[in-house]
Amino acid sequence: MVVTKAEVDKVERVPLDAKPIRPRDAATLILLDRKGDEFLVLMGRRHARHAFMPGKFVFPGGRTDPADSHIPTATALHPDEEARLTAGIGRTSPVRARAIALSAIRETYEEAGLLIGQKGVFATAKRDWQGFVEHGVIPSLQALRFVARAITPPNRVRRFDTRFLGAWRDDVAVELPDGGPTNELEDVVWLPLAKARQADIPDITRTVLEGLETRLAQDPLLSPGGRVPFYRLVRNRFVREIL
Repeated sequence: MVVTKAEVDKVERVPLDAKPIRPRDAATLILLDRKGDEFLVLMGRRHARHAFMPGKFVFPGGRTDPADSHIPTATALHPDEEARLTAGIGRTSPVRARAIALSAIRETYEEAGLLIGQKGVFATAKRDWQGFVEHGVIPSLQALRFVARAITPPNRVRRFDTRFLGAWRDDVAVELPDGGPTNELEDVVWLPLAKARQADIPDITRTVLEGLETRLAQDPLLSPGGRVPFYRLVRNRFVREIL
């Protein structure tokens, strides 16, 4: 089944007399690798049967679960990254920032079968984190980099306040050969940044990739504390601010 953008827009738009929907916290992980002088990015295609962005290439990610804030970690967020995550509109507490970062790690396991952290004994009763328990991986936050933030426009039935976080393939402790348990993504591939921008991706994903490519050209190590672009709609105008 092929769903056109116009059809998705029709389904996603909120009736004019509906109450505004508050965006929910979400996180996306942009996993990077180096091949010589070239940067590669991990992306997966959403199944065509999905009502939301069917067939699009996306990064692993999803909604933040409140339970994520209670997960033990091997390392904390870098202080500069925590400062960026807690800044800006609708100020986020350090506890919530930690949960957002952990949700990016959890979603990357669930959708792509990649466990980011350090090998070691890990214990939690939280159901969504049992893959880390089984494979002996303690989630780690220190290597995560905050690279972008975007809020879904207000005229949508699904609205997310998404933080895009970056990490390196070297930060992956375990790669499961059959992917993640949710099977939400198919055709999970490593693409050069230039090819990723040309793929069938959402507009905001392309915008974030362009900004990331510029940052990597200036800072190929993706050092902590970098400038973070923030995209949102203000008075019907798409604006870019810096956090």
